[in-house]
Amino acid sequence: MIENLLFTKVPVQTFIQNTALTNASGFFFERENRLFLVTSRHVLIDKPSGHFPDRIEIEIHVDESNLANSVKYSILLYQDSKSIWRQGKDMAGEIDAAVIEIDKTMLPQTAIYAAFSPDHLPDSLNEIEVGSSMLIVGFPLGFHDTLHHLPISRHATNASSFSLRFQGLGYFLTDARSHRGMSGAPVVMRDNSTGRNEDGVPWRLLGIHSARIDVGTRDVEIDEALGLNCAWFADILLTLTG
Repeated sequence: MIENLLFTKVPVQTFIQNTALTNASGFFFERENRLFLVTSRHVLIDKPSGHFPDRIEIEIHVDESNLANSVKYSILLYQDSKSIWRQGKDMAGEIDAAVIEIDKTMLPQTAIYAAFSPDHLPDSLNEIEVGSSMLIVGFPLGFHDTLHHLPISRHATNASSFSLRFQGLGYFLTDARSHRGMSGAPVVMRDNSTGRNEDGVPWRLLGIHSARIDVGTRDVEIDEALGLNCAWFADILLTLTG
């Protein structure tokens, strides 16, 4: 039995026409029968680094009895010279999260995937304690089960108060080993609550992994990296998919 959590995730590869650029992570979020791909905004556009892809590819399973079978699904990022993704901002500035709506009728009829929904969001920020055990599920450095096309999970703990916006920004901190390619991965916590998550995805969706955080004054020869990451609160998806 393969956990449905693994089917919520897809690898995201960025391109300029046919030239491959970067690898990242993404996941599915469904609301009122509308399907969205969620990833980090900087995966789709990042002006400081000069990253301007014009399309992405994701990989979807198409045979439940043979997970080695998958297809690539290409998504153009611009239509009539306008970006198709939605991104958000709050009073503190831009939020490093973006969603792209996917036309489910364009997916293969045998497509196999699972999706988070608003029901997977925490009922209250106060229910997540500092030090709580979490998972970040994605494709670090593009590494994954290349035969079955499945992601891997990294253990994480909540490193800041979940009921507060760290430094007044719209994210919290996780303590976990992370690498390039994890941007856009979901940060989740197991949820065994009775009567919840009967859709086969018994997890609470807490955040969207963005990037590692470091101290600018760190002596790279003496001091180890902090090993901390920022994850944007997942409730931004209610705004982006509304």
